[in-house]
Amino acid sequence: MAKVELKQPIVEEISNSIKDAQAVVLVNYSGLTVEQDTILRKELREAGVQYKVYKNTMMKRAFAGTDCEELSQHLEGTNALAISATDATAPARILAKYAKQFPALELIAGVVEGSYNDQAGIQALSQIPSREELLGKLLGSIQSPITNFARVLNQIAEAQGGADTEAAAE
Repeated sequence: MAKVELKQPIVEEISNSIKDAQAVVLVNYSGLTVEQDTILRKELREAGVQYKVYKNTMMKRAFAGTDCEELSQHLEGTNALAISATDATAPARILAKYAKQFPALELIAGVVEGSYNDQAGIQALSQIPSREELLGKLLGSIQSPITNFARVLNQIAEAQGGADTEAAAE
């Protein structure tokens, strides 16, 4: 079997992964210990993010003709891909968190919802809260006026109730 035939399934695997992905983030993992890498992979897996190391030539072939084509310019050294099909911010958020903890991990670039982002763009994206956090904040802001209204009504009722008890005591 020729080498090209052996490599084709890997290129197809990468292509299929990035095809409908919300976010694809390229990182340089050179210098991470096995323990650090295991911790990172565990959290990414729990968030539904696929994290895999591929050869740069395989990634270049898979990126050709896709939104991720601009990532090809960064394919030097030891790179890994973090791919999320559902959450656009999860890969950047988790990887940025661990890049602070483990200086050996370096965010390089990414493609989020079809748009190329350099290292600064990925860092900025990592500051966006998760969907669940944003929904929680929205729910809190919706409930806030109702809670305040109920509190005011309660204070009025107590004030009037207090006046009635004083009048009854006289």
